[in-house]
Amino acid sequence: MDRTPLDRLALVLVIVGALNWLLVGLFDYNLVAELFGIGSFITRTIYSIVGIAGLYSISLLFREAARVDNKA
Repeated sequence: MDRTPLDRLALVLVIVGALNWLLVGLFDYNLVAELFGIGSFITRTIYSIVGIAGLYSISLLFREAARVDNKA
């Protein structure tokens, strides 16, 4: 399946969010909050963007794969 640039960006943001949650779960270390401050506007914005990317990524589950017929 071909991915659009928006698909790729959303997947990268979801991966970044997942890695942050991994750090929280394993080491009780929130990298985003550490870099930008707990509860700051920038931190909330990053969380919101990652969340929107996650919602957008749900659509990737329901897309039909591009079918390629190779007749040699």
